[in-house]
Amino acid sequence: MLELFEILSKLTGTFGPSGREGAVSRVIHELCRPYADGVFSDVLGNLIVRKKGSGKKIMLSAHMDTIGMAATFIEDGGFVRFGAVGGLSKEQLSGARVVFENGVRGVLSFEEKAEQKSLSLNHFFIDIGAKTKEEAEKAVKIGDFAVFDGRPVLNGDKVFSPYLDNRIGCAVLILALSGIKTTRNDLYFVFSAQEEVGLRGAQTAAFQIGADLGIAVDVTGTGDTPGVKDKMSVKLGEGPAIKIADRSVLCSEEVTTLLKNAAERRKIAVQYEILMSGGTDAGAIQRAGSGAPVGGVSIPTRYIHSPNELSSLSDALDASRLIAEAVCR
Repeated sequence: MLELFEILSKLTGTFGPSGREGAVSRVIHELCRPYADGVFSDVLGNLIVRKKGSGKKIMLSAHMDTIGMAATFIEDGGFVRFGAVGGLSKEQLSGARVVFENGVRGVLSFEEKAEQKSLSLNHFFIDIGAKTKEEAEKAVKIGDFAVFDGRPVLNGDKVFSPYLDNRIGCAVLILALSGIKTTRNDLYFVFSAQEEVGLRGAQTAAFQIGADLGIAVDVTGTGDTPGVKDKMSVKLGEGPAIKIADRSVLCSEEVTTLLKNAAERRKIAVQYEILMSGGTDAGAIQRAGSGAPVGGVSIPTRYIHSPNELSSLSDALDASRLIAEAVCR
């Protein structure tokens, strides 16, 4: 059985924004290979890992891509302007460190003349320490992608790291796979591409697989921080959340009942999630081809899409146990 924090350290430290998932796909491939009956990648970049069975086709999806930045223009002073890859929040950017795929590092900042109330991504830039445009162009090219720069840190059971969304979901699926010796159902563990820019990978993977049932594994927000905008009952460290709905999907009662019964059998404490903003791969799986009943297992996470997200390892471990129990029965 693999160790969760070890997996997270490998995954969160690997470059892989939307559309550039190759490196993280290779890491996941190596982690899954000892436990799989087959592994392949598709045209869009999804990594699909099969655990063969003769029963229903079940698709388990966790997106492996992250949000990021793409260089769009270089100023005369060597500062790099960028466009968003996925949902960047301007409130979370200032002072964050970033790293490009080639290893060049920088820090995010914004124009001092910009008023806070009218601040937008157009006011931000990446400072790589270059003195001139020519110097910067030797290090960064237009179209180069960058991501938040950081490594996971443990504080007891809690982990702080960029890109727990959704590398912790990938880790949950890898752990579930490693613990399944035999299965009656035909299981497809999908590590999907380009979720952050529109649930694209899961849709094409679901069409290929023709699943009878789908479960998305992703992070969800919590309602346990001071002055939280969207009130919800999910709390950090009180168990994985069974998804009821989000902006992309209304989950099937068949699948939520399947997950609830699995939790009861294994005595796993669970929460129930209705996410008021955002969506997951479940929405794409539900609509692909002729459709499929879908559900979700979510990892409570604070400060989603920030350079320092926060999750509980116990929630993730219980999520892997829940999934393994649900899909093997």
